Amino acid sequence: MGLVIFVIFLCSIFSLILSKVKSGKGAEWAKLFRIATLIFSISVFTYWFIKKSAVGVVNNAVGLQVINKLPQTLDFYVININNPDKNEMHEAKHIGKIRPEYYRIEYLKMDKSDEYWIIGYLGKKNLVYFSQHSVPNKNIDQIVEVNNYINQSAKLSERAKKLVEAYNYENVKLGIWVALDFLLLFLNLVLLVRTKK
Repeated sequence: MGLVIFVIFLCSIFSLILSKVKSGKGAEWAKLFRIATLIFSISVFTYWFIKKSAVGVVNNAVGLQVINKLPQTLDFYVININNPDKNEMHEAKHIGKIRPEYYRIEYLKMDKSDEYWIIGYLGKKNLVYFSQHSVPNKNIDQIVEVNNYINQSAKLSERAKKLVEAYNYENVKLGIWVALDFLLLFLNLVLLVRTKK
């Protein structure tokens, strides 16, 4: 998705430049390009937000239910350990903040994996929970009850911390690009509507 957002950014900047072309042979092509860029951008963002907000069951996935039994709200992440030929690729996901006595459900693609880690944060940087889980049977959903503050492996939890930091950094970067795209989209829309009058 990052590449598509960057392409939208470039097209939006080019559309802003083309808004200066108001007469001559290229004026109609410039206007057509600007309209096409707006339609494409709005379509991509609409699809992306609907896909992100719709929670659905993932095909061929293992359901993971994380229950917070601790007296404080924790922010949970799950790291899926993909293991194709021992060239491990770790896939981090934010499960969300879970209040005491509440749960969240996440679906993990376990085609090339048989292990996942759960990381819990109190606040933004205070890692208070880390557990490592194997999946012997991928036909049975997983239920993890977080009953106490544990760190099953200091070495793996440090690795998990770095993966979560990298995941959050990528999300912040993506958020900045999306905000820039929205700003350019708004400017292009205003200029297009204003020139039509």
